[in-house]
Amino acid sequence: MEEENGPYLGEYEGERNENEERHGMGKAILPNQDTYNGMYENGRRHGQGTYRFKNEARYIGEYAYNKKHGDGTFIYPDGSKYEGQWVDNLRCGTGTYYYVNGDTYTGEWENHVRHGQGIYTYADTKSKYVGNWDNGRMYGHGELIHSNHKYVGMFKNNFPHNDGKYVFDIGCEQHGHYEYIEKDEEQHAGYEDEEVVRQYIPIWKAGEVTLINISNEDDELSIDEEEIEQEVSEKPPEEEETDEKKDNEVQELPEVEENTDPEEETKHPEDSSPKDEQEKEEKEETMGGDPEES
Repeated sequence: MEEENGPYLGEYEGERNENEERHGMGKAILPNQDTYNGMYENGRRHGQGTYRFKNEARYIGEYAYNKKHGDGTFIYPDGSKYEGQWVDNLRCGTGTYYYVNGDTYTGEWENHVRHGQGIYTYADTKSKYVGNWDNGRMYGHGELIHSNHKYVGMFKNNFPHNDGKYVFDIGCEQHGHYEYIEKDEEQHAGYEDEEVVRQYIPIWKAGEVTLINISNEDDELSIDEEEIEQEVSEKPPEEEETDEKKDNEVQELPEVEENTDPEEETKHPEDSSPKDEQEKEEKEETMGGDPEES
């Protein structure tokens, strides 16, 4: 329920209109002890304002008729932060998310999740994924860039998918494709009638190795990182790597779970991976969501 709609609206100090509604600049202490300092229009938060939650989360930005709408920054209780655009209380448009573990995502958002072109940077390894996202997951064409090599190809559900290539800074590239094998173990909750969840491992099937002109390769990058970042404001060791080592690198991509009900989420996302982050993004409304969001 919206805290500023009801018989008791909390304490208020500020301007009012001829109907005695909150209108103009004002300060309010809501019944749940959250506070708001900013602009009102006809009794609703509208314009620039700062909303502070009693759990220490806060939103600084634009409102439209009691909803976060426009440019704004949301700082969560655990210290993670989103800076960017909002539509009807949801992250939507372009923005940057700073996760607790130091990871960052800069790019496009839709319905509160990563969607469109974006760059996800891993703080611990400095590796990054540059490419397309769909409903919070790596999906479509992308590049997974490491310190001395990169993988270029298609992705699906956060993993490389089908044809692609590894490009090495020593001046060669290896073409191939990914196949998936089923793990020996089947995971289930221990109940006889529980549906078995099968696990799959991506396996790189190496093909032709060709020499490349490194300067030309750099000039012909299929994804422009600077262009993505502007909208919002690498390759194996010198000795040849084994297929198994390359496989392991890709397998370490963090998994991202399917969207869950925001009302059921209580854990924060990227403590260690985009998977955790996906869970947190939808639980943020519980941790530090405006009362008007419920």
